[in-house]
Amino acid sequence: MTIPLGDQARTTACKRPRLGFLGVGWIGRHRMKALLDSGIAEAAVIAEPSPECQDEAAKLAPAAQRMETLEDLLAAEVDGIVIATPSANHAEQAIAALGHGIPVFCQKPLGRSSEEANAVIAAARAADRLLGLDLSYRHTEAMRRIRPIVAEGGIGRVHAVDLVFHNAYGPDKPWFYDPAISGGGCVIDLGVHLVDLALWTLDFPGVARVESHLFNAGKPLPPDPDIVEDFAVATLTLETGTVVRLTCSWRLHAGRDAMISAAFYGTEGGATLSNVDGSFYDFVAELFNGTARTRLAAPPDDWGGRAAVAWATRLAMNNRYDPQAEQFATVAEILDRIYGRRPQES
Repeated sequence: MTIPLGDQARTTACKRPRLGFLGVGWIGRHRMKALLDSGIAEAAVIAEPSPECQDEAAKLAPAAQRMETLEDLLAAEVDGIVIATPSANHAEQAIAALGHGIPVFCQKPLGRSSEEANAVIAAARAADRLLGLDLSYRHTEAMRRIRPIVAEGGIGRVHAVDLVFHNAYGPDKPWFYDPAISGGGCVIDLGVHLVDLALWTLDFPGVARVESHLFNAGKPLPPDPDIVEDFAVATLTLETGTVVRLTCSWRLHAGRDAMISAAFYGTEGGATLSNVDGSFYDFVAELFNGTARTRLAAPPDDWGGRAAVAWATRLAMNNRYDPQAEQFATVAEILDRIYGRRPQES
């Protein structure tokens, strides 16, 4: 692939990267604000077809150029692109940007399938450009405290992980409910974070087997359904012998806005991330020893934009490909196995 390199600043480090923002709905504006508040980058271009969303984003970055399309954005002089568009567009848009030699930070999922995710990673590798994905729960203070404890053997050998993400409301955009556009329902929307948290915390062991049950309105889904799941249960058996149990849903009668947790149980103790009073944003981390518990982290914790800031910080130092992007492919492949799009046994 021939990469149009532009000036030297686009091929090495950028002291303060000039970013283009593709898609500035709520999540895109939230990530833009986090990046601007960090001072690590500037918003050079806003690309968004909705005038209303453009106007809201321009309040955050009045000096940014305003455009409507990716093609306009690719012609601009930017050091990186932040993508926050519907899932069906992620892979194609990321590949186009990388093909122009522009690093990318993308909302999850990277693609609607592992095939799409792998194509984006291959494009980043070929272009030798930095690729980031908004797996934001890694960056909560709770998981920042839990992961090193698990890695250093602080709870012994981990043999069980319980993952839960119930959203009592479900998405408000129609495209989430069309599998051709979204790639799936609550698993690809919520479960992606849980699968990533478990594998990332355990340093990405191999997954020997995946079993799953997907439902819509309480009814089991057939293979290749034309509707998405709103409730899912999956069991991942890792090559280490650890068993990971995942449950996620939209609109579950859970008695609160959300139930979110990641619990790691070992031979010498346990550690959990859990949300507070049904909050989508407030988390505590606790360490367990028998019936005793120790608080490791608690709100307030402004974690939502940290993944984007971490990507931009890396970009400011070096815009070249980071092989850790291949973790995104591993997560996408596990989701495909949950959906039955890949063999259940590796």
